[in-house]
Amino acid sequence: MDWDDLKIAFAVARHGSLSAAARALRTTQPTVSRRLDGLERRIGVKLFERSAGGLSPTPLCAALVDGLQRMEEGALAVERRIAARDTGLQGAISVTSLDWLGDYVIAPIMARFGALHPLVALELLNEPRLFNLSRREADVAFRFVPFEQEDLVERKVAEIGYGLYASPAYFDRRGEPDFAAGCAGHAVVTMYDFAAKSVQATWLRTIAPEARVILRTSGLTSQMAAAAAGAAMAVLPRLLGDANRGLRRLDPPLPAPLHAVRMGVHADLRDSPRIRAFIDFTVAELKAQARELNP
Repeated sequence: MDWDDLKIAFAVARHGSLSAAARALRTTQPTVSRRLDGLERRIGVKLFERSAGGLSPTPLCAALVDGLQRMEEGALAVERRIAARDTGLQGAISVTSLDWLGDYVIAPIMARFGALHPLVALELLNEPRLFNLSRREADVAFRFVPFEQEDLVERKVAEIGYGLYASPAYFDRRGEPDFAAGCAGHAVVTMYDFAAKSVQATWLRTIAPEARVILRTSGLTSQMAAAAAGAAMAVLPRLLGDANRGLRRLDPPLPAPLHAVRMGVHADLRDSPRIRAFIDFTVAELKAQARELNP
Protein backbone atom coordinates (compact mmCIF):
# COMPACT_ATOMS: atom_id res chain seq x y z
CA MET A 1 0.00 0.00 0.00
CA ASP A 2 1.35 3.40 -1.04
CA TRP A 3 2.48 5.50 1.95
CA ASP A 4 1.68 8.69 0.03
CA ASP A 5 -2.00 7.70 0.02
CA LEU A 6 -1.96 6.69 3.68
CA LYS A 7 -0.29 10.00 4.50
CA ILE A 8 -3.31 11.80 3.04
CA ALA A 9 -5.70 9.87 5.29
CA PHE A 10 -3.51 10.45 8.33
CA ALA A 11 -3.35 14.20 7.66
CA VAL A 12 -7.14 14.43 7.37
CA ALA A 13 -7.58 12.46 10.59
CA ARG A 14 -5.07 14.65 12.42
CA HIS A 15 -6.26 18.04 11.19
CA GLY A 16 -9.98 17.34 10.95
CA SER A 17 -10.72 18.73 7.50
CA LEU A 18 -9.62 18.54 3.88
CA SER A 19 -8.53 22.16 3.79
CA ALA A 20 -6.44 21.92 6.96
CA ALA A 21 -4.83 18.70 5.72
CA ALA A 22 -4.05 20.37 2.39
CA ARG A 23 -2.32 23.27 4.15
CA ALA A 24 -0.26 20.88 6.28
CA LEU A 25 0.77 18.87 3.22
CA ARG A 26 1.32 22.02 1.14
CA THR A 27 -1.07 20.93 -1.56
CA THR A 28 -4.65 21.76 -2.58
CA GLN A 29 -7.98 20.70 -1.10
CA PRO A 30 -9.19 19.10 -4.38
CA THR A 31 -5.99 17.01 -4.51
CA VAL A 32 -6.50 15.77 -0.96
CA SER A 33 -10.16 14.97 -1.64
CA ARG A 34 -9.33 13.11 -4.86
CA ARG A 35 -6.52 11.08 -3.28
CA LEU A 36 -8.66 10.17 -0.26
CA ASP A 37 -11.56 9.05 -2.46
CA GLY A 38 -9.17 6.94 -4.53
CA LEU A 39 -7.71 5.28 -1.43
CA GLU A 40 -11.16 4.41 -0.07
CA ARG A 41 -12.17 2.89 -3.42
CA ARG A 42 -9.05 0.75 -3.59
CA ILE A 43 -9.34 -0.65 -0.06
CA GLY A 44 -13.12 -1.02 -0.31
CA VAL A 45 -13.99 0.69 3.00
CA LYS A 46 -14.81 4.17 4.20
CA LEU A 47 -12.24 5.87 6.39
CA PHE A 48 -14.33 8.99 7.06
CA GLU A 49 -17.98 9.81 7.48
CA ARG A 50 -19.03 12.85 5.46
CA SER A 51 -21.56 15.27 6.94
CA ALA A 52 -22.48 18.94 6.81
CA GLY A 53 -20.18 19.45 9.79
CA GLY A 54 -17.17 18.00 7.98
CA LEU A 55 -15.30 14.68 8.15
CA SER A 56 -15.11 12.34 11.12
CA PRO A 57 -12.95 9.17 11.22
CA THR A 58 -14.74 5.84 11.09
CA PRO A 59 -13.90 3.31 13.85
CA LEU A 60 -11.51 1.59 11.41
CA CYS A 61 -9.69 4.84 10.66
CA ALA A 62 -9.45 5.72 14.36
CA ALA A 63 -7.92 2.31 15.02
CA LEU A 64 -5.30 2.92 12.32
CA VAL A 65 -4.10 6.29 13.58
CA ASP A 66 -1.41 4.97 15.96
CA GLY A 67 0.06 2.76 13.28
CA LEU A 68 -0.03 5.55 10.72
CA GLN A 69 1.75 7.85 13.14
CA ARG A 70 4.55 5.32 13.58
CA MET A 71 4.79 4.93 9.79
CA GLU A 72 5.00 8.69 9.38
CA GLU A 73 7.71 9.01 12.02
CA GLY A 74 9.74 6.32 10.28
CA ALA A 75 9.26 7.89 6.85
CA LEU A 76 10.24 11.32 8.15
CA ALA A 77 13.36 9.90 9.78
CA VAL A 78 14.35 8.37 6.44
CA GLU A 79 13.69 11.69 4.66
CA ARG A 80 15.86 13.57 7.16
CA ARG A 81 18.70 11.07 6.74
CA ILE A 82 18.53 11.43 2.98
CA ALA A 83 18.38 15.23 3.26
CA ALA A 84 21.45 15.18 5.50
CA ARG A 85 23.53 13.09 3.09
CA ASP A 86 26.94 14.45 2.18
CA THR A 87 26.11 16.26 -1.06
CA GLY A 88 28.44 19.16 -0.40
CA LEU A 89 27.21 22.71 -0.88
CA GLN A 90 24.28 21.86 -3.11
CA GLY A 91 20.64 20.99 -2.61
CA ALA A 92 17.63 22.66 -1.04
CA ILE A 93 17.37 24.60 2.24
CA SER A 94 13.97 25.79 3.47
CA VAL A 95 13.94 28.39 6.23
CA THR A 96 10.99 29.64 8.24
CA SER A 97 10.78 33.00 9.99
CA LEU A 98 8.05 35.54 10.60
CA ASP A 99 6.97 39.10 10.07
CA TRP A 100 9.66 41.80 9.94
CA LEU A 101 12.46 39.50 11.12
CA GLY A 102 12.18 37.42 7.97
CA ASP A 103 11.67 40.41 5.69
CA TYR A 104 14.40 42.72 6.98
CA VAL A 105 16.99 40.44 8.61
CA ILE A 106 16.81 36.83 7.42
CA ALA A 107 15.96 37.43 3.73
CA PRO A 108 19.03 39.62 3.02
CA ILE A 109 21.31 37.10 4.76
CA MET A 110 19.83 34.25 2.71
CA ALA A 111 20.25 36.23 -0.50
CA ARG A 112 23.94 36.82 0.25
CA PHE A 113 24.43 33.12 1.05
CA GLY A 114 22.66 32.16 -2.19
CA ALA A 115 24.91 34.45 -4.22
CA LEU A 116 27.96 32.68 -2.79
CA HIS A 117 26.58 29.15 -3.33
CA PRO A 118 24.69 28.94 -6.64
CA LEU A 119 24.01 25.19 -6.30
CA VAL A 120 21.99 25.70 -3.11
CA ALA A 121 18.26 26.31 -3.63
CA LEU A 122 16.96 28.58 -0.86
CA GLU A 123 13.35 29.06 0.20
CA LEU A 124 12.09 31.46 2.89
CA LEU A 125 8.69 30.70 4.42
CA ASN A 126 7.79 33.93 6.19
CA GLU A 127 4.52 33.01 7.91
CA PRO A 128 3.09 33.44 11.42
CA ARG A 129 2.47 29.75 12.09
CA LEU A 130 5.17 27.63 13.74
CA PHE A 131 6.47 25.12 11.23
CA ASN A 132 7.20 21.59 12.41
CA LEU A 133 10.86 20.82 11.73
CA SER A 134 10.45 17.13 12.60
CA ARG A 135 7.95 16.83 9.77
CA ARG A 136 10.36 18.51 7.34
CA GLU A 137 8.02 21.48 6.91
CA ALA A 138 11.26 23.49 7.04
CA ASP A 139 14.94 22.78 7.65
CA VAL A 140 15.86 25.80 9.78
CA ALA A 141 13.64 28.10 11.84
CA PHE A 142 14.13 31.54 13.39
CA ARG A 143 11.72 32.42 16.19
CA PHE A 144 11.23 34.65 19.19
CA VAL A 145 9.69 31.84 21.27
CA PRO A 146 11.51 28.73 22.57
CA PHE A 147 11.33 25.50 20.58
CA GLU A 148 9.34 22.71 22.23
CA GLN A 149 10.40 19.67 20.19
CA GLU A 150 12.96 17.46 21.91
CA ASP A 151 14.76 16.39 18.72
CA LEU A 152 15.80 19.93 17.76
CA VAL A 153 19.02 21.81 18.34
CA GLU A 154 18.27 25.36 19.52
CA ARG A 155 20.61 28.33 19.73
CA LYS A 156 20.21 32.01 20.61
CA VAL A 157 21.68 33.92 17.69
CA ALA A 158 20.74 37.57 18.30
CA GLU A 159 18.99 40.06 20.57
CA ILE A 160 16.59 42.66 19.26
CA GLY A 161 16.41 46.08 20.90
CA TYR A 162 13.11 48.00 20.93
CA GLY A 163 11.95 51.58 21.40
CA LEU A 164 8.77 53.65 21.57
CA TYR A 165 8.07 55.75 18.46
CA ALA A 166 5.63 58.31 17.12
CA SER A 167 5.57 60.78 14.23
CA PRO A 168 5.92 64.59 14.37
CA ALA A 169 2.28 64.85 13.28
CA TYR A 170 1.25 62.80 16.29
CA PHE A 171 3.17 65.08 18.69
CA ASP A 172 1.67 68.17 17.04
CA ARG A 173 -1.83 66.83 17.65
CA ARG A 174 -1.48 65.21 21.09
CA GLY A 175 1.67 66.72 22.58
CA GLU A 176 4.43 64.90 24.43
CA PRO A 177 3.24 61.91 26.52
CA ASP A 178 3.39 62.20 30.30
CA PHE A 179 4.79 58.87 31.47
CA ALA A 180 4.19 59.78 35.12
CA ALA A 181 0.48 59.93 34.28
CA GLY A 182 0.59 56.64 32.36
CA CYS A 183 0.33 58.44 28.98
CA ALA A 184 -3.31 59.38 29.62
CA GLY A 185 -4.92 61.00 26.58
CA HIS A 186 -2.59 59.23 24.17
CA ALA A 187 -3.11 56.39 21.69
CA VAL A 188 -1.08 53.27 20.99
CA VAL A 189 -1.06 50.43 18.49
CA THR A 190 0.00 47.06 19.86
CA MET A 191 0.13 43.32 19.22
CA TYR A 192 -2.83 41.09 18.50
CA ASP A 193 -4.00 38.53 21.09
CA PHE A 194 -1.57 35.71 20.26
CA ALA A 195 1.44 38.01 20.79
CA ALA A 196 0.00 40.05 23.65
CA LYS A 197 2.47 38.50 26.13
CA SER A 198 5.55 39.46 24.10
CA VAL A 199 8.22 41.52 25.87
CA GLN A 200 7.47 44.63 23.81
CA ALA A 201 3.70 44.43 24.43
CA THR A 202 4.28 43.94 28.17
CA TRP A 203 6.67 46.92 28.26
CA LEU A 204 4.13 49.11 26.46
CA ARG A 205 1.42 48.26 28.99
CA THR A 206 3.86 49.12 31.79
CA ILE A 207 4.98 52.54 30.50
CA ALA A 208 1.63 53.62 29.03
CA PRO A 209 -1.14 51.93 31.04
CA GLU A 210 -3.60 54.80 30.51
CA ALA A 211 -3.09 55.11 26.75
CA ARG A 212 -5.96 53.93 24.60
CA VAL A 213 -5.29 50.99 22.26
CA ILE A 214 -6.73 52.04 18.92
CA LEU A 215 -5.42 49.11 16.87
CA ARG A 216 -4.09 45.58 17.40
CA THR A 217 -2.15 43.93 14.59
CA SER A 218 -0.34 40.64 14.00
CA GLY A 219 2.81 42.28 12.63
CA LEU A 220 5.23 45.07 13.46
CA THR A 221 5.40 46.47 9.94
CA SER A 222 1.70 47.38 10.14
CA GLN A 223 2.31 49.01 13.53
CA MET A 224 5.14 51.05 12.05
CA ALA A 225 2.85 52.20 9.24
CA ALA A 226 0.19 53.24 11.75
CA ALA A 227 2.75 55.19 13.79
CA ALA A 228 4.21 56.86 10.69
CA ALA A 229 0.70 57.94 9.69
CA GLY A 230 0.47 59.92 12.93
CA ALA A 231 -2.31 57.83 14.44
CA ALA A 232 -0.59 56.42 17.52
CA MET A 233 2.61 55.52 19.34
CA ALA A 234 4.11 52.06 18.74
CA VAL A 235 6.87 49.87 20.14
CA LEU A 236 9.17 48.92 17.26
CA PRO A 237 12.54 47.25 16.73
CA ARG A 238 15.16 49.99 16.69
CA LEU A 239 16.50 48.52 13.46
CA LEU A 240 13.26 49.67 11.82
CA GLY A 241 12.21 52.61 13.95
CA ASP A 242 15.56 54.44 13.94
CA ALA A 243 15.79 54.08 10.16
CA ASN A 244 12.35 55.58 9.58
CA ARG A 245 12.78 59.34 9.13
CA GLY A 246 9.09 59.87 9.75
CA LEU A 247 9.36 58.65 13.35
CA ARG A 248 10.99 59.89 16.54
CA ARG A 249 12.01 57.64 19.40
CA LEU A 250 10.82 58.69 22.86
CA ASP A 251 12.67 58.25 26.14
CA PRO A 252 10.40 56.38 28.60
CA PRO A 253 11.49 56.02 32.23
CA LEU A 254 11.88 52.22 32.05
CA PRO A 255 14.65 50.62 29.95
CA ALA A 256 13.47 49.30 26.61
CA PRO A 257 13.18 45.51 26.31
CA LEU A 258 15.35 43.02 24.45
CA HIS A 259 13.94 40.05 22.56
CA ALA A 260 16.09 36.99 21.90
CA VAL A 261 16.11 35.47 18.41
CA ARG A 262 16.36 31.67 18.49
CA MET A 263 17.47 29.43 15.66
CA GLY A 264 16.38 25.80 15.53
CA VAL A 265 17.39 22.86 13.31
CA HIS A 266 16.60 19.18 13.54
CA ALA A 267 19.42 17.13 15.08
CA ASP A 268 19.48 14.85 12.02
CA LEU A 269 20.25 17.79 9.71
CA ARG A 270 22.71 19.93 11.64
CA ASP A 271 25.80 18.14 10.23
CA SER A 272 24.64 18.27 6.61
CA PRO A 273 27.31 20.31 4.76
CA ARG A 274 24.88 22.78 3.23
CA ILE A 275 22.91 23.19 6.49
CA ARG A 276 26.09 23.61 8.53
CA ALA A 277 27.46 26.15 6.02
CA PHE A 278 24.20 28.10 6.12
CA ILE A 279 24.09 28.09 9.94
CA ASP A 280 27.70 29.24 10.25
CA PHE A 281 27.18 31.98 7.66
CA THR A 282 23.96 33.22 9.29
CA VAL A 283 25.44 33.28 12.79
CA ALA A 284 28.44 35.27 11.54
CA GLU A 285 26.17 37.72 9.71
CA LEU A 286 23.96 38.24 12.76
CA LYS A 287 27.03 38.77 14.93
CA ALA A 288 28.26 41.44 12.50
CA GLN A 289 24.82 43.13 12.68
CA ALA A 290 24.65 43.05 16.49
CA ARG A 291 24.97 46.83 16.84
CA GLU A 292 22.16 47.40 14.36
CA LEU A 293 19.83 44.86 15.99
CA ASN A 294 20.55 46.04 19.53
CA PRO A 295 22.00 49.59 19.46
